[in-house]
Amino acid sequence: MIFECFMEYQVLAEFVRVLKISRNSKIEAPLLQYLSIMIQNMDSEHAIYYCFSNDYINNIIAHEYDFNGGDLAPYFVSFLRAVSGKLNRDTLCLLVKVHGDAVVSFPLYNEALKFSHHEEKMIQTAIRALTLSIYNVSDDMVYQYITTPPVSKYFSNLVLSLKEQCLHLDALVLAEEETFTRQKRKELLLETDKIVDDLYYIKDIIKVGEFRLSRLVTENLLSLLVFPLLQFKQSNGSKFSTVTSLFLVSRLLQVIGGKDMINSVAATILCPYMSSSVRNSFQGNTAGEINYPNSLFEHLNKMESMVCSVPECEGEENITCPNDEACKERSGILDCIFSENQSLLLASLFLLLIIAESKDLDYFLAPIIGISGMHDMAVMDGNILVRFMDQILNALLTVLVRQPPFSVQTQWHIGWFLRKLLTIQGKMINDYNLQLFNTSLEQSCECVRKELDGCWFDHMPEAFGKEWASCNTALEESSQLKDPFLSLELAVGQQTSDGDTATHHAWHRMVEAVKVFILHLQLKSSILTGNLLEYPLLNSVPSTATDSGRTHASDVSSASFGSEVSLGSGTPCRISFSNAGIRDVYLIPVARGISGKLLLAEKHPFRSQRGVVLAIAPLAGLDPKIDEAHPTWLHLRIREFDPKFVQSKIKGHRSEMSSHLADGRWILGFPSNKACEAAQLLILEEIRKQRSSVESLLSPLLRNYHLENLSNGHDKQTSHAQVC
Repeated sequence: MIFECFMEYQVLAEFVRVLKISRNSKIEAPLLQYLSIMIQNMDSEHAIYYCFSNDYINNIIAHEYDFNGGDLAPYFVSFLRAVSGKLNRDTLCLLVKVHGDAVVSFPLYNEALKFSHHEEKMIQTAIRALTLSIYNVSDDMVYQYITTPPVSKYFSNLVLSLKEQCLHLDALVLAEEETFTRQKRKELLLETDKIVDDLYYIKDIIKVGEFRLSRLVTENLLSLLVFPLLQFKQSNGSKFSTVTSLFLVSRLLQVIGGKDMINSVAATILCPYMSSSVRNSFQGNTAGEINYPNSLFEHLNKMESMVCSVPECEGEENITCPNDEACKERSGILDCIFSENQSLLLASLFLLLIIAESKDLDYFLAPIIGISGMHDMAVMDGNILVRFMDQILNALLTVLVRQPPFSVQTQWHIGWFLRKLLTIQGKMINDYNLQLFNTSLEQSCECVRKELDGCWFDHMPEAFGKEWASCNTALEESSQLKDPFLSLELAVGQQTSDGDTATHHAWHRMVEAVKVFILHLQLKSSILTGNLLEYPLLNSVPSTATDSGRTHASDVSSASFGSEVSLGSGTPCRISFSNAGIRDVYLIPVARGISGKLLLAEKHPFRSQRGVVLAIAPLAGLDPKIDEAHPTWLHLRIREFDPKFVQSKIKGHRSEMSSHLADGRWILGFPSNKACEAAQLLILEEIRKQRSSVESLLSPLLRNYHLENLSNGHDKQTSHAQVC
């Protein structure tokens, strides 16, 4: 009934009339808001057809609004979005203007594109959703209009805008700073996220599946972005750094992918290693099922006409050096892989693996890399991984063994590369590389042993359990899912520690030592057997025979705050609490297996041999020290940092974590110097017993029993790969 009145009184026509005579945004904004709500709530096709017919909506869209100042733009974009939400193949024709067999105007699309680069992210997102709605319901005539100049310029502008963002990212990477700060890392992440958002939008356009649209977008991507990224000397004088180029192309292949993109990039970087027969076969494959973009062959022909020369500037790498035998072994992608720059090594090898593992890689190109069907093509001279596997492994192991070491994330990435190559190569690691790995393994083992003397040794079994699964997941991760951001971090620099010795820094150091050691154990298993180890520490709690030689009642070892305990094993002392004054307490250190705690208990008012627990602290990390000026005072360091609380807040490796908690301090007073010394020795003895239990639990790993057992049944051909 209401809508019938709406039609009868020609309300939409009245709205158009009001807009024409009004130049006041105070009227335009609520009118657009009302129309948006009305259209969004239309359910009947009859109502939608009425609104979209007679050019009412087109006239409202094409009206000349004043968007300078005020907040009219969000209302207008919301209105456009509401209209696009009701589009289908039947209603689309009501919003386009046709002359003959061609669309000559599409106000909804044209006006929307004017806001495609609006400064407000929400408006940009709405416009992209609107354009995708149009692409998904368009017919042949509309596609022809969208992909024909001048309207098609939107796609080239989209890629050029993406290129500008890439240049900005490159500027951030190249900016010289003394240290790599958390703020710098956040800036890099923010910029890369913006680029990835644009890539996903482009992917959505290509996924629409319309050939003209997909080909137009792909051609623009290749000619305006991808080829310039892979050819660093630009005609206009601008250029990207090599590591940024490799990162961007890797990310682009991960997000967009597809046969056209994968093979265009592959052909470009593998051009120096193609024989003339392979090149001719690849170019002749256009008659087959894959119709490659014309820009690809134009680019390949241009590369062939170039003369292979040494880069003009020291440190420059050219991925697309032409096919010349004199420079083939150290040209193209290999020039980056064998660079002394670790970020280039990782970035270039990562790009190569993404291409090699892609199911879309052309069968003419796959043998050049040497992953697919590797064992069947091991004799091919042109196979990159067959010819240079030992050198590539050596380059990776050289980074792994480096002292001071790179960050844990870097070492895990190196481990991922090694695991990939060891899995696919089909031959054993050579003696020199084995020696490098042994050295790195010994270094990681020594770091773990040092942490057994640290203040978090009691958490090491738990850390092994948690990080074991994480390491396995990281090593088995697909190249399609792995984030190449690390190459940018390495290019900028390593985050350095501020030298703080607080326990929360010590905890991070312990966890990192465990992570690196687990990585080496798994790499060793891969070298020996080709498989990863399952977590071996099945019995996490050793026998109580390793408990303290002194007798402790069970209620002491399981005591909690406020519970009653026996004071028979306690040492009397005094402590001053800030809010409770000086208290007479009993010091009770107790180690039971791999757990240990220090209790402070106050004597029970009615039971002389019992006490009430006032405070509890972990044994590990107490670091008891006698005050030099007051030999009856004993200083204890109390760990305030709670790893479980912190871990519950961590969401992925990109999370930033602030945990600058100051360590707690207890000062205990004893009646004499000897009593103070005895208390110190008592605490140290219990800590020693707790540490002994932890060492006993971890000893199979530290002595490599599990891996030696695994290697016993291995083929004799692998006997030379036995590691320490």
